[in-house]
Amino acid sequence: MLADIGNTHVHIYDGRETKHLSHSIAISKYAKESISYISVNRTLQDEISTQTNWIDISAQISLNGAYEGMGVDRQALCMSYDDGIFVDAGSAITIDIMDDGVYGGGFIMLGLKAMLEGYSSISKALETTINRDISIDKLPKTTRDGITYGIIAPIISIIKEHQNSKPIYFTGGDGKLLASFVAGAIYDEAILFRGIERGIKSTK
Repeated sequence: MLADIGNTHVHIYDGRETKHLSHSIAISKYAKESISYISVNRTLQDEISTQTNWIDISAQISLNGAYEGMGVDRQALCMSYDDGIFVDAGSAITIDIMDDGVYGGGFIMLGLKAMLEGYSSISKALETTINRDISIDKLPKTTRDGITYGIIAPIISIIKEHQNSKPIYFTGGDGKLLASFVAGAIYDEAILFRGIERGIKSTK
């Protein structure tokens, strides 16, 4: 099995499906399982190192063109395919571009939840939820839709600006929602693990 240990969840892939668990539940439930993992969560490292069947394979993830300090999870995601735009929409939204197997750059935006919290911190009147059925092809006429549009439309616009006929891959908790606004977009919950598998194969 493979695992991606993030800041809020552990994502475990058994070759068929991906499970998203809290840190404590994942470590307890899979303590005796053989798991190869990557991690961006340094605070959990000591606890994870006590799991004798868990092996850190971060060193096997090496993205051509990656910059120093680039998260191993972003590198693994970009290694899944040689060309494309890769959007991981979680607590933060990362958008990265691959050109013929070489990392072409990317950027990081606040996640949808963080953006919503930003609005509510301004005024209680702006405390709302995302309207998942909104159309971004016309201007909204309600506060909820106005906030939803203000969050979703710029994200989609900047992704399309960099598309240049490349396939667009979405993953992460809000990936399916964002993918619904991009014609031809591909949502793949397990795409990061495909990158990990390619990384493992390339080092053998």
